[in-house]
Amino acid sequence: MTDAPGTAATGPQDLITAELVRLDADLGADSAAVIDALAATVADTGRAQDAAALAADAQAREAKTATGVPGGIAIPHCRSAAVTVPTLGMARLTPPVDFGAKDGPADLVFFIAAPAGADQDHLKLLSKLARALVKKDFTAALRAAATEQEVVDLVLGVVAPAPAATDAGTTTTAPAAATSPEPAPAGGAATRAKRLVAVTACPTGIAHTYMAADSIAQAAEEAGVEIAVETQGSSGSTPLDAKVIEAADAVIFAVDVDVRDRARFAGKPVIQVPVKRGIDEPAELVARAVAAADDPQAARVPAASGSASSEGQSTGEGRESVGAALKRALLTGVSYMIPFVAGGGLLIALGFLLGGYDITDVADTILTENTLFDLPEGGLAAYLGAVAFKIGGLSMGFLVPALAGYIAYAFADRPGIAPGFTAGAVAGFMGAGFLGGIVGGLIAGVAAKWITSWSVPRWLRGLMPVVIVPLLASIIASGLMFLFLGGPIASLTEALNAWLSGMTGTAAAVLGLILGLMMAFDLGGPVNKVAYSFAVAGLSAGSLTENPAPLMIMAAVMAAGMVPPLAMALATAIAPQQFSLAERENGKAAWLLGAAFISEGAIPFAAADPLRVIPASMLGAATTGALIMSFDVVSQAPHGGIFVFFAMDGTWPLFIVATVIGTVISAAAVLALKKFARSSAPTEPAAKVAA
Repeated sequence: MTDAPGTAATGPQDLITAELVRLDADLGADSAAVIDALAATVADTGRAQDAAALAADAQAREAKTATGVPGGIAIPHCRSAAVTVPTLGMARLTPPVDFGAKDGPADLVFFIAAPAGADQDHLKLLSKLARALVKKDFTAALRAAATEQEVVDLVLGVVAPAPAATDAGTTTTAPAAATSPEPAPAGGAATRAKRLVAVTACPTGIAHTYMAADSIAQAAEEAGVEIAVETQGSSGSTPLDAKVIEAADAVIFAVDVDVRDRARFAGKPVIQVPVKRGIDEPAELVARAVAAADDPQAARVPAASGSASSEGQSTGEGRESVGAALKRALLTGVSYMIPFVAGGGLLIALGFLLGGYDITDVADTILTENTLFDLPEGGLAAYLGAVAFKIGGLSMGFLVPALAGYIAYAFADRPGIAPGFTAGAVAGFMGAGFLGGIVGGLIAGVAAKWITSWSVPRWLRGLMPVVIVPLLASIIASGLMFLFLGGPIASLTEALNAWLSGMTGTAAAVLGLILGLMMAFDLGGPVNKVAYSFAVAGLSAGSLTENPAPLMIMAAVMAAGMVPPLAMALATAIAPQQFSLAERENGKAAWLLGAAFISEGAIPFAAADPLRVIPASMLGAATTGALIMSFDVVSQAPHGGIFVFFAMDGTWPLFIVATVIGTVISAAAVLALKKFARSSAPTEPAAKVAA
């Protein structure tokens, strides 16, 4: 059975026919020749309009990551505008051909050709085939098949409908642990099997994503390790339940693309590798993750990387509340915005350092009238200062568009980016600032997601993500900003800036105290992120001469966030007998982490003794925040700690004084609490045993 071009496939029986199977065929000496031959087969059966275009798309995908996998199998695949019907082409090669697998050439080749706008149901079917190829009995049956129709029957038996969670959602070898994990036994992690979570993702999201998930799950089962795997593929993804992540001892990221909502895993020991290693070396990855779970020096997932935290976003059914979705979107926007602010802020500070504070008035003149071979009056320093200042200013100009763009991205994925950036640019043009960016990004994201959900004819699907969605969502979001929302939000932004600019004395100290409490409350968690996001979002409105308040808030947040790890490092140095051996080792690393403004350096201490560590940390951080605001300390950089002292306009000595005072207070408080306050899990006996 073949389909005419442009007809829609209706079920799994449409994916592969006997005409698409080549048994014991010699299709060429290399992978390119095999792909060309299979692309021609797909086109000859009326499932692609242009064999050469299909082959070119598959070759481009092959260039990113070789598609050979262990067991003599290769799965070249791609999405292509040339494809009209989701299709599987299959060849059993004689002789085998090298597709880049470690164990040698492949004799079983499945060519997966998906239309550019393939629907979710067919992507699920394609991904199910990929997962079946890691099963030895299935591949053995393919090698023993006597006819093309026998191969078709085997494949259709694999891709027959099954519960959706098996295809696109969470794969686990221990369902009970994945849905309602039991608390750890009183004896600690050593008395129970290790619990791992994993995420797999590849650029196309059709084959490697799911094969890696199943390979890792099988390796974990063989090792006696509980695991839950989240597949972030084209056929959909059900996020891991927050309780499953919380109960995990370590995480494996087998990915070739960014992990969505990566900060859900913040603080967990992490092993990150390309997705293909999840297929080739799953047992090694599981062993490394188990070892990392017991290693205090293991790399950990930072709270501010990738997308922002979405704690509690998942329920047992994978649904997300409106509040959780808004929080995730806002923090995602902030996390992607930070690199623009960090680079821009530091470059502006460097411009002042090299060119002096009048660089704001002369930078444009210097760059248009002078060169390296015709230096301005201030010489090379003035010229380089102008370059740094201008680059920094241009980078900071992306702050609001990036915020809005990635808020929209959190709602609608890639189709939301363009309308979000556009709405953010409109907000900047109208003077609506970061508040306008937030509103514009939310509208753009919701609009893009809504338009993406439309049911459209097959011929229009390929245009939806690249033309239709960006066009209509931009009109909706930016139009609303221009016509109705931009003016009122600009007035509100102006009032907020005036309020912050007029804040002095006790009011400023109280604000610093509150921000300090928030920074130490959960050490990189949602409350910490709210305080940090508030500081970063206002940074672009700050000015050393006209509006220093936002720069003071940034300094207060950064100094307060440095206090918890520095305090724990100081406490372990003063009274090591109060801490376990692992905590003492963590204390050595916490010096550098704290100095660099990485609050997560205190997480191991807080996890082991939260009722004493967190209150002590909050006490010192609140003191530091209040002192920073009282001392009028400023920071033009949103991150870096003491290493960005040159961004503090000469106030860095007071920055250090305030940070040291808070550190001493927190260290003294935690030692006093450990000595005089009872805890259900005292650390001192453990320290004596370890010693």
